[in-house]
Amino acid sequence: MFKKVKFGKIAIVIFLTLLIWVWADLALDETLPEKPAVVVVDESVAPKLWISFDKSASADIKITLSGPHTAVTILDRELRKGLKPLEFVFNAVQEQMDKPGEYSLKLLEFLRKDRELRRRGLKVQSCDPNELWVNVVQLEKKSLTVECFDESGNLLKPQSIEPSKVDAWVPVDSRLTAKVELTKAEIEQAVLTPIEKTPFVTLAQDHVRQANTAVGIKLLPVEDALREHKVTATLDIALSMNLQGKYKVEITNLDEVILPIIVRATTKAKQAYEDQPYPPMTLHIFDDDAKKPDEKKSREVVYNFPEEFVRKGEIELKNPQQPAEAEFILIPLPSTETPPGG
Repeated sequence: MFKKVKFGKIAIVIFLTLLIWVWADLALDETLPEKPAVVVVDESVAPKLWISFDKSASADIKITLSGPHTAVTILDRELRKGLKPLEFVFNAVQEQMDKPGEYSLKLLEFLRKDRELRRRGLKVQSCDPNELWVNVVQLEKKSLTVECFDESGNLLKPQSIEPSKVDAWVPVDSRLTAKVELTKAEIEQAVLTPIEKTPFVTLAQDHVRQANTAVGIKLLPVEDALREHKVTATLDIALSMNLQGKYKVEITNLDEVILPIIVRATTKAKQAYEDQPYPPMTLHIFDDDAKKPDEKKSREVVYNFPEEFVRKGEIELKNPQQPAEAEFILIPLPSTETPPGG
């Protein structure tokens, strides 16, 4: 006959084995390599204050964590999969820094109180920097005029804004205005029918506060910001390094090429085009052009429009399909002539 199985003893053995594994995991702490993290201000706890780290709503830091093997492995896997660093929320009320002034936040002490890390059994061993400076500024509610801007920061002229003013919390004695930023699509829509947007106040470069009231915005028909401008034409010749000192470039229709350039551009873009250190036009000469130097060749010149304004569609030829075309031949130089710079 089979002996009676003693399940109670088996359960005790399994429990003790698991207990030993858990104890071993907890007893052997591991340390993660230094990781990036961020401390973020919780603005909701004190809406009448502007709390920042040197006028920024967050501060980038680096931390070193240690803990049981399992906890360290899980966190390391999560950080490698995720797109965001570890985040710690700074509550000025809890830290007793909710009065106007400047405070020193001892970072290591603050990080070690994090509940989520403690729940995981992890500890912050070190951090960089060791402290953060917390700035607390008193705010007051003011009625601010609403202004509209496009995505490039250009002021728009609205037909109407209802209401024209909104209440917002701003530093005492400030002269800030409430802003609304409209995308290109929103601008086109607002010309046809009013759209609703919530204004904001820019306290610092990366720190904004939303107003509590939305406004309705109707824009006047947008005039074409691109106007025709005449730019003095000067031409630069970009000669291949292999041809320099060997050939002279003769442009046979130079008078046609250097006629004034007619561009459609904003005033700012046209000014940037004229003020840049590069010439308005460049003719490129390549190695293959020397295979038949006496043969007349033709090539479109390159207009050196500033890239910033090209990307924004703020500068172009009056007729983009008809750039100037230079006709040229290469004239061999005497072999004794010293190359430029030689």
